[in-house]
Amino acid sequence: MATKDKPLLIKRYASRRLYNTETSDYVTLEDIASLIREGREVQIVDLKSGDDLTRQYLLQIIAEHESRGENVLPVDVLNDLVRSYMTPGASVVPQFLQASFEMLRDGQSQMMDKMNAMNPMAKMPGFELMQAQQQAFMKAMTGGLGNAAGWSAPEEESAAADGESGEDLDAIKKQLAELQDKLSKLK
Repeated sequence: MATKDKPLLIKRYASRRLYNTETSDYVTLEDIASLIREGREVQIVDLKSGDDLTRQYLLQIIAEHESRGENVLPVDVLNDLVRSYMTPGASVVPQFLQASFEMLRDGQSQMMDKMNAMNPMAKMPGFELMQAQQQAFMKAMTGGLGNAAGWSAPEEESAAADGESGEDLDAIKKQLAELQDKLSKLK
């Protein structure tokens, strides 16, 4: 992921125009969506009131993609999200979603690390260019969910690391099962 400690500041003016403080120009929602797909964190703040509008604009980006026929979230998931806001234990759902996406990003990163480590061409001249193209392809295929910076080949790979990744997968499956159990108890 991009640096979490300092997100890109976008200011919303009274005219509702969005201003990128890093590049000193106005941006659209699609520009912001592109920045996020590239791994940037953004914070959108109302210039006059100082209110954080990030959630509102991120939801608007998703809604616009949905209105264009791009199925961002399945209807069942949307229904579950709406239901979760109506139940007393709704605080578990955001944590579950956050943990799920973190596991997805970690899994993608581990997969790319394994693919790169097993590649005997890694020492060939020009491999870095091919690797960059591969990363761009994977980023396009996953909608930018992965972190291109985290897709570099590891320096060492051993049989012990293979065993650890299996244990990691088991731990992830266990955590997911526990979260699903908690969610089912809330219903």
